[in-house]
Amino acid sequence: MKISPLPPLNSLVAFESAARHLSFTLAADELHVTQGAISRQVRSLETYLGKPLFERANRSVKLTAMGRRYAQSVRQSLVDIAGITDEVRSWQGMHQLTVATTSAMASLWLLPKIAEFQREHDDIELRIVATEQIRDLSRVESDVALFYCRTLPASMRATTLFHEEVFPVCSPGYLERHGPLEDLTALPDCTLLSLEDADQDWMSWRQWFSQVGAEVRPPRRRLNINSYSMLVQAAMMDQGVALGWSQLVDDYLERGQLVRPVETVLRTEARFYLLERSDSPANRRGVKAFREWLLKTIPKEVGDLGLT
Repeated sequence: MKISPLPPLNSLVAFESAARHLSFTLAADELHVTQGAISRQVRSLETYLGKPLFERANRSVKLTAMGRRYAQSVRQSLVDIAGITDEVRSWQGMHQLTVATTSAMASLWLLPKIAEFQREHDDIELRIVATEQIRDLSRVESDVALFYCRTLPASMRATTLFHEEVFPVCSPGYLERHGPLEDLTALPDCTLLSLEDADQDWMSWRQWFSQVGAEVRPPRRRLNINSYSMLVQAAMMDQGVALGWSQLVDDYLERGQLVRPVETVLRTEARFYLLERSDSPANRRGVKAFREWLLKTIPKEVGDLGLT
């Protein structure tokens, strides 16, 4: 069946860029064409639709109500096309493995260990894709995913990697200047480094204090950061006290770049998982090799491993 009606596809690309930037000039720079070319493409699309998509002023443009609706749908469609195009172009059969994970887990846990996997499996080309939200996995081309979560996504096979253990960490220099800390009630006198992302499953200081049963006053100072790997870097740079997730900060503790100012540890039912799509072959060579390497790499004492 023929798909119709379809406007000129070049006009959709020009419109999406102009709508995203709210500027024909910036759209022209992005697409390496002239501003006049963008204007003509958008006019062509408006003529085809029979409705204006932009309200034009002397030096600015803004979307009409219909333009906003159309831009949202066009953008999502182009993202989907780009995603499947990238998948087709990059696909190399059984010899490529794409791993999706957060930038924090990639930088703090996976990348320091991945050289070992590459030495053992030099015929498998590894590709790591960072995505911060587990709900976006359906839009990311990947074979497996490494994620920390409290609720597992539907239609995915899950293998437990390790359980959640959360405790305060800071640099030795920060503790020397502000410590020693007698107990948890002293923490609010420190600068508390907080992860600022309401969509994440990551635990907040308020939740941590509540779950360890500590009633403390609000902190005097707080530094909010929207990236966990940046938050750990801030802790190492003497900026304050952060919540550290075991496994993600263990290497820094072993090297002495971070220390634990108090001994309290919170263990919860949340876990770090290896996730595989349920509609993908479970025994695909690259996936099987990566799964076996992960389970071999994680110390046995970390927790009970296996399918969940």
